[in-house]
Amino acid sequence: MTPEVAEHLDKARECLSRARIILAAGVGEDAGRDAYLAGFHAAQALICARRGRPVKTHRGVQLLFFKLAREEPRLADLALFLSQSFNLKAVADYELGPNAGVPLDRASAAIDTAARFIERIQELVA
Repeated sequence: MTPEVAEHLDKARECLSRARIILAAGVGEDAGRDAYLAGFHAAQALICARRGRPVKTHRGVQLLFFKLAREEPRLADLALFLSQSFNLKAVADYELGPNAGVPLDRASAAIDTAARFIERIQELVA
């Protein structure tokens, strides 16, 4: 494992830990955003491991990860996680009004999936 891959996995675990803390504090928006970012950095780890360098944009990471996931049967059940959880980040960052929140159960589900996402990618890049 290269240092860059390890750094992305470390960042993914930091985001996941922070998401759990924020969820416990009852803040769904920020917990959901950090669940997405945990997946984003784990995906960057896989991309670096397979392609030798990270991708610069969220959209680029989502597209390349989806392509890599289609080639890797162990990622089939997680292929859509990044694009789906990006919506949590978008709500947290841009949505306005009283109905613009992320429910705690949705943030919790994203955190659980992010944890599996990180574990699976860790196995693939080890």
